[in-house]
Amino acid sequence: MHKRRFGLAAVIAAAALAVTACAPSAGTTTEPSTSAATGSFTYAIASDPTSLNPINVSDRWGLTVTNLVYSPLARVEGDGTVVNELADTITPAEDGLSVTVVLKDGLLWSDGEPVTADDVVFTYTNKAVKENGNADLLWVGDQPITAEATDEKTVVFHLPSISAAALSNIATETYIIPEHVYKDVTDFSAAELDPAAVGSGPYKLTKYERGQYLTFEANENYYGPKPNIPELTLRIVANADTVKTALQTGEADASFVTADQIDELTASGVDIYPYAEGRVAYLGLNAAKLTDPKVRQAIFYALDREEIDTAAFLSDEYYQPAYTILPPSNPFATEDVEKYEQDTDESAKLLTESGVQDVEFTLAYAGADPVQTTQATIIQQQLQAIGIRVQLAGVEPQAVYTEIEKGAASQYDAFLGGYIMGQDPDAYSLLYRSGASANYFGYSNPATDALFDQGATELDPDKRKAVYADLQAQIAQDAVVYPLADNLKILAVNSRIGGVDEARTVPIYTLENFGLLTEK
Repeated sequence: MHKRRFGLAAVIAAAALAVTACAPSAGTTTEPSTSAATGSFTYAIASDPTSLNPINVSDRWGLTVTNLVYSPLARVEGDGTVVNELADTITPAEDGLSVTVVLKDGLLWSDGEPVTADDVVFTYTNKAVKENGNADLLWVGDQPITAEATDEKTVVFHLPSISAAALSNIATETYIIPEHVYKDVTDFSAAELDPAAVGSGPYKLTKYERGQYLTFEANENYYGPKPNIPELTLRIVANADTVKTALQTGEADASFVTADQIDELTASGVDIYPYAEGRVAYLGLNAAKLTDPKVRQAIFYALDREEIDTAAFLSDEYYQPAYTILPPSNPFATEDVEKYEQDTDESAKLLTESGVQDVEFTLAYAGADPVQTTQATIIQQQLQAIGIRVQLAGVEPQAVYTEIEKGAASQYDAFLGGYIMGQDPDAYSLLYRSGASANYFGYSNPATDALFDQGATELDPDKRKAVYADLQAQIAQDAVVYPLADNLKILAVNSRIGGVDEARTVPIYTLENFGLLTEK
């Protein structure tokens, strides 16, 4: 799994609440708050967003904020269905070289100015600049997709060449920003935009205290249904036990929780909503440091995926094993790859063939995440059993990626992570194409790059599926990523809050529209 924002005026009282770290004593049941409607909703999140800039945002909490404040032309549902947001119609040309988007009538920014085709062109033009940090999917080969406004409501996207991937991605999941607000911004690679955010989403950001909270109020100019709960707070709480206590006492209305917390929370009257995100949890190897493929393969053959997954997620009720770069639910996923079922004899053989002696490496992971802590510990134990020494480094989540991006200069040889990249396999090129913006593995193989090129331009569905099957097999053979599982996210919600089904649990953003939540 990667987005952000800025604000305007008042802070709601709930934002200042203190979240205590003490847990209830054993044998007691703490009932969550069920007081009368407060007009506010507090969601505990694990960390600060890494960006408040819709042009380059890519992390879970940044994207969550983006989805509250801004709107895309359209979004893709978990089943692959495209749902229009700002767009009224999206029409690909028969020749596959353009897409025409017509905006809905009467769209307004939160400051009351109209949303126009020029805003769409302005957004896509800046997002397509590679230096801004998140342009990969707006390029076909070595040329960018371009956009032109043909009238106030109509935008035509021009593709430099036919691309099945671009046709499916071009009008979705890019959040539109207003030209009249940001036309003087000279650096869209920054983590925050200046001036304060103006969007078209259901909420407006009113205040951000780094490391503490972000507060929002309903956007009176939102084109959709008026938010049922006018004030919303994202409260930053990193510790899982603190989150559990906050849910039990009613100091937080919702948060993600772990499987081992479910029984205690449901006993406290908290509602639980497990759901799939199409996520791949993985062990990644830094190929810039672990350069020998045989050593990397030896590491993978020494591991027991089932033991790691069961320890981390407790029950197969909450995960499905993953074997390739695609989640098992993806329609392009295949199991016709090297799965690296545990084989310590093969592992020892590969190490001998490599000539590498005394293998030792450092594994980085999110130290405050109990799931990754469990995964790291089991991996360390399994590798120790065959003589590979692993040093564990539990750090802040973003620090893992900041350090691993240094490649051969990084202090980390391996890392735990997870990603959600959607339905189209071309999106995974951001992770595995040579030099791609999110290629944290330091991975480069011309054969893989060629398969990405072939898959992106192949319009025949069956042929395209075959290309991506070969691609998955190639990356598995190169052994830079050891997929662990597509694990369910488990959302816990205070019983005073309703409308979760209407708000729709979705990948990355938690809820498609927080404004549809209600107070009972």
